[in-house]
Amino acid sequence: MENILMEAEMKMEASIENMEKRLLNIRAGRANPAILDSVMVTYYGAPTPLKQLATISVPEARQLSIKPFDRSTINDIEKAIFEANIGLTPNNNGEVIILNIPALTEETRREYVKQAKGIAEECKIALRNIRQDSNNDIKKLEVPEDNIKSGMDEVQELINKYNKIVDEKLKVKEQELMTV
Repeated sequence: MENILMEAEMKMEASIENMEKRLLNIRAGRANPAILDSVMVTYYGAPTPLKQLATISVPEARQLSIKPFDRSTINDIEKAIFEANIGLTPNNNGEVIILNIPALTEETRREYVKQAKGIAEECKIALRNIRQDSNNDIKKLEVPEDNIKSGMDEVQELINKYNKIVDEKLKVKEQELMTV
């Protein structure tokens, strides 16, 4: 039973980490290099993460600067940013790509909050699925019914704990998005 609980907790941790990564991709009107984490550049025929091909810096509050290690990849990087569909237009001066982050309107902020809530809800669904699988595994064990009940209670305590974490992280992201 301990193995089932440990496995459930590890899966729940992974769900939270996945949600955090996805929430990072929602921009909050400030320049954050994490916006570009999902950008993959075709480099010598292989998809390569942008951060392995360039230095990404924040010269100003609303600007990202991407300086490729190999200048010949600048057009590929620019194309990858377009294709990543992150809502930013790259400006290429031959050596560096500049991304200007536009200020968020109230409407865009609300849209991003909606997006964040959707991601949090998907995480909660994943947590519920983990709970269901764990409960099914516990029911299959050949142990007294009291042990099964206490095991299922422990799984419920785990999901309560992780649902709280999801809610807290969503609240922080909402605050970040709605702060002008």
